[in-house]
This record gives sequence, structure tokens and C-alpha cells, in this order.
Amino acid sequence: MTTVMGADGRARCPWAATDDLLRDYHDTEWGLPVIGEAALFERITLEGFQAGLSWRTVLAKRPAFRDAFDGFDPDTVARLSDSRLEQLTGHAGIIRNRKKIEAARTNARAVVRLRLHDCGGLEQLVLAHRPATTPEPHQHADIPTSSPESAALANALRAHGFTFVGPTGMYALMEATGLINTHLVTCHRRGAFYAHTCHHRTSQPSEPDDRIPPDKST
Repeated sequence: MTTVMGADGRARCPWAATDDLLRDYHDTEWGLPVIGEAALFERITLEGFQAGLSWRTVLAKRPAFRDAFDGFDPDTVARLSDSRLEQLTGHAGIIRNRKKIEAARTNARAVVRLRLHDCGGLEQLVLAHRPATTPEPHQHADIPTSSPESAALANALRAHGFTFVGPTGMYALMEATGLINTHLVTCHRRGAFYAHTCHHRTSQPSEPDDRIPPDKST
């Protein structure tokens, strides 16, 4: 499947051609760099919740996720109690999968611990796995669902204690955050990727934090 021409005369990737929510996400956000530890933690968390579901489902619930997980502040999420996690399993606005909810806290604690490592924190760890080349897909079938780099990123994150971070999810993360460009070559947003990444950001490592999140389980 190739690009689809919209009523506005713009060619888009087929997954974003017929749904307003997906179209707006495709046109304004997907494939652009994500700056900041909390923003990247949010993307990793939502990729975990997406496993087995459609991204459209997750995207529609993102405002509720942000509310439930305190804006995805890693320090705050790391300190969520077991009773709070139990409450979230009854939160009608989010995906109420207990293992995925627990993974959000587990991964937040891993983000905090990463600040103590010489890898430069979460942002630099992810950026270190940016592929040297990017795909040039002419149709949707040309786009892979994983890569050696996404597998390496998944393994690196797991080594630091993350869960729900498989090669497929991390490839989707790379697509969504501009580490690779999988807009079809005829998509009107293909060039926007290069406009935003030609002067690639250099993230500053987070300040070291020697506080390991306490277990406030109840």
C-alpha cells in the first residue's frame, strides 16, 4: 500500500489517511525528535501498553494516561505504591492490564537508576542505538518491524531493569521519535523529518541522583 491522497491534497502514509486522530498525530508529532527524559519515558511506557493492541487505542487514551501517571514524571511514577497500582487497574480511561501498569513503575525506577550510570541516562542510552542509515520505503510492506539496532536497544534496556521493551516495540519507538524515518518516500511529511533532524540535538545528561526510589508498597 502506497501513500493516500487526502482531501487537503497531501499524500500521507496509509495508516494516517482515514482517521482524524491518527492523521493529526502523523502530521504534527510522529517521527520528530522527542526531547526530555519524561517525554521519552512516556513513549516507552505507551509502547509497552500498546503491545497486542492498536496504536490508535493508546493514542486516544493518552490524556488519561498522562493524568494517571502524573505526567510521566519518572521520580513520581517510581514511588507509586502497590495500592495506587491497584487503583489504576480500575481506571476506566487507561488500559487496565495489571502487568503493564506494574511495568510502568518498574521502568520508572530503572530510569532513575540510569542516571547513576556513565551511559548518560535514558536519553543518551536510546540515542546511542540510532541506526547509521534510515529506511526509504515506497510502500507500507517495505517497512520492517524490527532491526538489529532495535533488538540491541531492547537488550540494553532490559539489562538496566526495563520490562515490556521488545525489539518490535523499540523499533516503533525509533520510528516515533525520529531515530529512523519510515514515512513513505512520497509522504508529504518525509521531508519534515530531515528539516528537524539535520541539526541533531545533543541531550545533556540528567543530574546524578543517588536516591533509589523507596518501596512504599502497602
